[in-house]
Amino acid sequence: MWLLGATAATALALMLWGLPADDPKPITTGHQVEAGQKIILTTDAPDPHNLTESYYERLSSERFEKAVRVVINSVFFRSSGQDLTTAGTYIEMASRFTEPALLGLAILAVRNRVKR
Repeated sequence: MWLLGATAATALALMLWGLPADDPKPITTGHQVEAGQKIILTTDAPDPHNLTESYYERLSSERFEKAVRVVINSVFFRSSGQDLTTAGTYIEMASRFTEPALLGLAILAVRNRVKR
């Protein structure tokens, strides 16, 4: 139950403060050269923007789905790969520390019940 509660709290925190307003789109720039020369391209990803909308507008089904995906990927599969705001990065780091410990305790509790 604690694991489910911590996962739900992390998803809610990511919905409110962790997910950026829009997904940052990578920008590729380069130099046009003559035929037969190498093309030099540089791709930069802009920093995620913090949210400016109200808390009520942040609680949408799309943001909920993204937040749950980030939490499950970061807790169970190591890294979400999602661009997060600064607060979101810290929320993900905290969840990656606490929630696997809760998962281990849940596994031990189930094991103890089954052993009897």
